[in-house]
Formats: sequence, structure tokens, C-alpha cells
Amino acid sequence: MGNLAKQSVLERPRREKLPQRARKIKSIFGYYYNKLADIDKEWRKTKEFGSILILSLVEEVGEMARAYLARHGKKPTNLAAQKDEKYDQELGDILVAILRIARIKNIDLHKQIMYSINKIRKRQKQPKV
Repeated sequence: MGNLAKQSVLERPRREKLPQRARKIKSIFGYYYNKLADIDKEWRKTKEFGSILILSLVEEVGEMARAYLARHGKKPTNLAAQKDEKYDQELGDILVAILRIARIKNIDLHKQIMYSINKIRKRQKQPKV
């Protein structure tokens, strides 16, 4: 029995068709990876780059939370956050931070996203008791 047959349903990503442009680049995220390669070319050489990206991700999540709570949460009077940050824009920043980390660590994001989706589906069918 091959390794693929031994993997659980959660470990195997579904083979869904990628858009034509993404197939040419070999990843649905390849288009963005190519753009980020140029942006990160000098930073990537530093040994602090991974730490900088993790801190950037944490910062962006904090900014999104602040912007979201300023608009919908417990601090509707935080006018500075409402003016400076929009949570939908911050979500874009979070996605870029994730793409940068995945790119430098050679993480197959499509595979990991499909793993997470399948995990959610499994939990819906068989909730933890």
C-alpha cells in the first residue's frame, strides 16, 4: 500500500482544478509569489527575515482586530482606528504576510488550506465530545 493510500482524508488535499494562469505558474499563489520575490529579494538574505515576517503577521492581525473592534465592537469611539485602519484592508495585509512566510518556507498553501477545510468538514460531521 503506497503512502498516499495510508494518509487520512484530512491529510490528502483534494485535487481541484486550478485556474489556467495558476497552472502555468504551478500554484494558485504563484502570481503573488512572483510579485513578492522582487519585493523580498534583499530582505531574504538576512537571517532575521523569518522573524520579521512573523512579527509583521502579528502586527497586522492586531491592526485588523483594532479596526474591526473600532467599527463593530466595544470601542466605537476609537476614531483614530476608524480613520487609519479598515479591517478589510488589514485582512489583505494579513494575507500578504502569510504568503511571504509560505513562500520563503516553501509551504504549499493550497494543500494546507484544503487540509483545514477538510478538518472543518470533519468536525461538522463528527464534533468533538
